[in-house]
Amino acid sequence: MLSKHTLSRQTIALHWLTALSFIAIFALGLYVVDLPRGPEKGQLIGLHKSLGTIFLFLAMIRAIWRLKEGAISPAAIAPVWQQVIAKFVQFILLIATLAMPISGIAMSVGGGRGLDIFGVDIVSTTTKTPWLQELGSTIHHSAVTIIMTVLALHIIGAIKHHLIDKDATLTRMLGR
Repeated sequence: MLSKHTLSRQTIALHWLTALSFIAIFALGLYVVDLPRGPEKGQLIGLHKSLGTIFLFLAMIRAIWRLKEGAISPAAIAPVWQQVIAKFVQFILLIATLAMPISGIAMSVGGGRGLDIFGVDIVSTTTKTPWLQELGSTIHHSAVTIIMTVLALHIIGAIKHHLIDKDATLTRMLGR
């Protein structure tokens, strides 16, 4: 089903707020990984974890909104293979916005470090749960390349729709 209708302000706001927040927190995580151990790295990891935990609430609101509103209808006719790729990419990105903060929380809590948001304890523990830490770490670290690839496909697809197909896909998400 094609839709030339504008998207709701809530849909647009949640998309961009989620996208920009996720990219910023993701970039911070990539930056922190390569820092040598020290106070700066510790502070930035704390910031990354706090922002990631807060982001989880935004991601849950976005996911609930998506379930309530349903998938956005395509703005133009596209070959079936492109529709399948687009739906897959959107699904993976939605899952990633939930999986990354949840896996980060699992890694922290499983490592006996608990969970805090800017120094305020949310979950206080010193008990290590190795399998939880390992599971969280595996998901959190192995998903990075997949997410970067899928995000690149999403951006390339939006640009393709705008510059080559000249349809309303991107302009709808910009509120026009």
